[in-house]
Amino acid sequence: MEQIAVRMQLNVGQAAEYKRRHDAIWPELVAVLKAAGVADYSIFLDPETHALFAVLRRAAGHRMDALPEHEVMRRWWHAMADIMQTHADGAPVVMPLQMMFHLD
Repeated sequence: MEQIAVRMQLNVGQAAEYKRRHDAIWPELVAVLKAAGVADYSIFLDPETHALFAVLRRAAGHRMDALPEHEVMRRWWHAMADIMQTHADGAPVVMPLQMMFHLD
């Protein structure tokens, strides 16, 4: 399993709504993520900067690159677009983070 991390940006004042929506994540979205090889996925919030930090593990041979093609993924992006920074197509603005240290 490969571990990756990314940074996203939440709009000011939207932390409670972001958590509420993720607490009720759609089962069909979970199924699509798992089928793409995503596992052990966590998102953390820095409340001072409103930055979101996502960390996940993905299987060798993962199919994360195909996620934007899934209708359920595009619907989720659309549902989240009002509370976070997104691209014109609705995908969240994601900045890959470089691993600096890991302790197993």
